[in-house]
Amino acid sequence: MSHPHADDPQKRELHNRRNFSFRLNLFFFITFVVFTVLIVRLAILQFVEGPSLKEKESQLGFRETAIPPLRGTIWDASGKTRVAYSTATQSLYFNVEKNYGDPKKAKLTEVQQKNREEAQLLAKQLAEVFNRLGTPSEKPLTQDVIYNELMDLEGKRYFVYVPRLIKTGLTQKEIAYFLEHKPEFKGIDIVEDSVRNYDPNSVAVQTVGYLKKFKGVREDSSYYKEKHEKRNELSTEERYLEYEDVGFDGIELMYQDELRGLNGVKKFPVNVAGRIIGPMELTKPQRGNDLYLTIDKEIQERSETAIMEHLKKLRNSSNRFESAPNARTGFAVAMEVDTGNVVSIASMPDYDTNVWKNGSISPENYRSNQYFMGNGAIREVQAPYEDDKERMKHPSSLVYLGSTMKPLTVLIGLQEGFFGPYYRYTDYGYAEIGRKGYERKIWNSSRRSWGPGMTPAYALEKSSNAFMVDMIGKRLYSMPEKDGKNGLQIWDEYMEAFGLGVKTGSGLPGEIPGLKDYIADAEKYSAQSALASASFGQLGKYTTLQLAQYTATLANHGKRIKPQFISKIVDGEGKVVKTFGREVLNETKFNESYWDVVEQGMLKVGAQGFDDFPYQFYRKTGTSEQDVGGGKRVENAVFIAYAPADKPKLAVAVVVPEGGYGSYGAGPIAREIFDAYDEEYGLDGVPKKKAKTDAAESETAADE
Repeated sequence: MSHPHADDPQKRELHNRRNFSFRLNLFFFITFVVFTVLIVRLAILQFVEGPSLKEKESQLGFRETAIPPLRGTIWDASGKTRVAYSTATQSLYFNVEKNYGDPKKAKLTEVQQKNREEAQLLAKQLAEVFNRLGTPSEKPLTQDVIYNELMDLEGKRYFVYVPRLIKTGLTQKEIAYFLEHKPEFKGIDIVEDSVRNYDPNSVAVQTVGYLKKFKGVREDSSYYKEKHEKRNELSTEERYLEYEDVGFDGIELMYQDELRGLNGVKKFPVNVAGRIIGPMELTKPQRGNDLYLTIDKEIQERSETAIMEHLKKLRNSSNRFESAPNARTGFAVAMEVDTGNVVSIASMPDYDTNVWKNGSISPENYRSNQYFMGNGAIREVQAPYEDDKERMKHPSSLVYLGSTMKPLTVLIGLQEGFFGPYYRYTDYGYAEIGRKGYERKIWNSSRRSWGPGMTPAYALEKSSNAFMVDMIGKRLYSMPEKDGKNGLQIWDEYMEAFGLGVKTGSGLPGEIPGLKDYIADAEKYSAQSALASASFGQLGKYTTLQLAQYTATLANHGKRIKPQFISKIVDGEGKVVKTFGREVLNETKFNESYWDVVEQGMLKVGAQGFDDFPYQFYRKTGTSEQDVGGGKRVENAVFIAYAPADKPKLAVAVVVPEGGYGSYGAGPIAREIFDAYDEEYGLDGVPKKKAKTDAAESETAADE
């Protein structure tokens, strides 16, 4: 069938015109719609999305580079000695980004062998540059040292992700060369760095702490892991940098936020291709705050020296009371009674923290110092013996208190009404525990009996184990429940109230609460046995800082105060940001007559080294027995004291593992610490050093 207009040219032309007209109208309509959409979109872009797009344009137009902040300084109590401070520098780091294998463990693959050859070549190139452009006076870094030690390809010293410090303190020529030839040195970064310097006299090094690289600790520390995970929520100024040195222990970690400061920022305008198109905008780093320790350098140094010299004397003494051939470590804490300020805290032997410069340590330095890095005054540190079997034969820094527990034991007996201040006890030299027919005798030291008429004060003076067991330990066990608590629980409450078995509240990282062995002993054997042993100073292992807080609590008549290590925080402009003072954690009230009994006994305790001490003072010696590996029993020397008696100013605690008798093994160290404090501050409020200086100046003026 043919088309209806096939034979009529006029009708065909009219049909074509109508089709054309329809298409033309459709075209114009579509064009109109498109332009309408474009105009509306442009309006939205300009008036609705314009401000946000403008902000994005600005952000895309700049590139920011962070400059690490300069860490704040840590000063001693006098404000004259910089215990820790930072200096700016430029450092070169190597990143382990390839698989190098370990030829000692398995045969290397072709890829691993090739990677090692590249690393050797890199080490050679670095050594040549250092030798040619480095400081002439410095010891040259050889290819062998760089490749075999500093690169640490096997990961013996660090995890793979930790950048390896190759050299710090780069010269300007070295920096310029490496930047100019960057493609030739793959895996190498030049970093704006800072070096942490510590007082060469090693002032309370374990308490002050040290630094490590952020990249190396961010996965191992929950504190830094959180910082890393929240980095995108922080500004460039606040964000932690991969190569930044951060506090890893002690005060450096405890006050990381205050010491750190804020990053500086280099801001460069760039085009779409990322090329710099204008001048840099610089925001300088904000320096961290300074900390002022309560630790006095002079007292700290004399404490450390006293420990080391006395340890040597104990090991070489022929006096049977003083001889302690295995006395290798000592710990001492001196804490002000009224403020809680810790003026010295010693864990000896110590080491030079400068081995941690740039957040890393050499294998040699680690091997020689590993047993002295831990703070034995606040946590358990093992005896410094390299052989594992030998180490188990010696006590750690955590020991029983021995007879230094007895002042509190007598207080408990008085407070619980087991006896009165003038009660008379007959000391047969021992006390018996256990059910009838299975009694066990607990003897006084040297099995000495003190006979009838022993008062509580006299029991303290003579350190009677029998009195403590019969009059307190056994009676606690036999007493009816009080407020739903048995005798063991009541004993535990008193311990914690005086700072034993709980953290001191100092806030120092890694501090432990001690070990309540009396609880485990009660579960394994009996509560009577546990309370009997605990009453005269066994079955409770505590740190020297806890022992010092306990001593200060005795001096404060039941008020437990927080040990303070920082007196104030000061910003970069010298403005005091925060101060610290006396803080009472808890208080246990006793009748004053009970304190008179305890201090009357403590006043008469014999103590070596105090014959010419110009003040009356309260003290208690302790010789704690402890079983160690191999069935060996050792004696640890413990000593506590506070002075002067009329107005206590300073509390001192000393622990010498395997030091023997407390009077001989620890007492003389405490005397040196009291003398040092008297010189600097004055136990009576008059610094003796200043008094001597003033007297000498007056005499000189009179002669003239």
